[in-house]
Amino acid sequence: MAIESLEDKIAEAGGAVNMLRTSRAGAAPFPIPPQFTTWQDEQRSWHETAVIFDQSQHMTDVYFEGPGVRQLLSDVAVNSFATFGARKAKQIIVCNPDGQYVGDAILFGLSEEKVSIVGGPCAANWVSFQAERGGYDIAISRDESALANPGERLLFRYQVQGPRALEIVSAAHGAPLPRIKFFTIGAFDIAGIEVQALNHTMVGVPGQEMTGLEIWGPRESGPRVLEALLSAGEQYGLRQGGAIAYSTTALESGWLGLPVPGIYAGDAMKAYRQWLPAKGFEAGASLGGSFASDDINDYVPTPYDLGYANVIKFDHDFIGADALRRIQAEPHRRKVWLRWNREDVTRLLGDALYSPEQDRPKHLQTPYAVYATFQYDVVMHDGRVAGISNRTGYTVNAGTWSSLAMIDEEQAVDGTEVTVVWGDPEGARLRPTVEPHALREVRAVVSTRPLV
Repeated sequence: MAIESLEDKIAEAGGAVNMLRTSRAGAAPFPIPPQFTTWQDEQRSWHETAVIFDQSQHMTDVYFEGPGVRQLLSDVAVNSFATFGARKAKQIIVCNPDGQYVGDAILFGLSEEKVSIVGGPCAANWVSFQAERGGYDIAISRDESALANPGERLLFRYQVQGPRALEIVSAAHGAPLPRIKFFTIGAFDIAGIEVQALNHTMVGVPGQEMTGLEIWGPRESGPRVLEALLSAGEQYGLRQGGAIAYSTTALESGWLGLPVPGIYAGDAMKAYRQWLPAKGFEAGASLGGSFASDDINDYVPTPYDLGYANVIKFDHDFIGADALRRIQAEPHRRKVWLRWNREDVTRLLGDALYSPEQDRPKHLQTPYAVYATFQYDVVMHDGRVAGISNRTGYTVNAGTWSSLAMIDEEQAVDGTEVTVVWGDPEGARLRPTVEPHALREVRAVVSTRPLV
């Protein structure tokens, strides 16, 4: 049988968990240089001066245009669109009919009848499927990430973040910037080129209304704009950020990216699995970590588990609304930060190098130790599973090894002591990209607030 769809690939693998567990894919890659100075210097810059990240390559851009756009968005997203329109943006969250998370990304209102969804492909793919199946009066066009795109991207996209970010962009512009409200899109010129800019932050600077801008324009103008920004930023200590530092930004911002989407099981999602290609992101993703279950649904969160309760608005009907209403008052997991124990981390790093081979723990790659698309490490409390740890790594600004986690509400209290089980019980057997290792327990302390 020809393997043409995600559904075909799951059947061939004997189930979704086995398909993901045997995938050779590692953490989501960022196709930019690893470092421009050092990752420590680049991390420090977004708190002390400013950093510029080239986001032109790794994100998927999908455009939806036509009179049916607003209705489509209202039908598929948990967000309210009462005040959304041209020159606005928001984090779009989409669910399946059972209220399980499918994906999130940034939604850009380019005009009253044109939007783009930018980020990982899961959210945009689900919206595209609904647009095609629902017969909306919409045209869809895709600008795939460089990893899946044999041609050239349509746009350049630069993220400038940090306490000196606005001074740098103003200097490149040659005048004070127009005021751009949070998650609103503005326009100005740099090096004689008109650019668009979204006011939002990846890391955050307390007390500042504008802490960073995402700037984009035609791809061919990208080098000139970048040169102007770098030149203007020299006097302010601007740094270019590489892939290593970029991977760690979410540890500070708290974006719990890439949980397992609720698409891999259930009759309600079968048509979608048949629509998704066998060589797409969802089919090629990997699953790693110490949390192990044969039921793929045990890995799938709801938007409540991810901290999106404030985003869900029942002022419209949308896919998953009935399910989310039912579970709204039920216990949920909560997104938290885990500060890993210093002694345990130091021991892990050393034992991975010097312990007898059969006792070595999984190598804790510094500063970002995620080794699968979907990273799911068990969090224990009083001898029982209390949640999962997702992204894990180190930033000089926090001065500690940490991770983002989803844990049960009763443990989501500042100062609660938990244990993270680090490693993958089946990794080396199923994936040649994971070295043989022994599981290790690491003590950690819960924080409901960012560590920086």
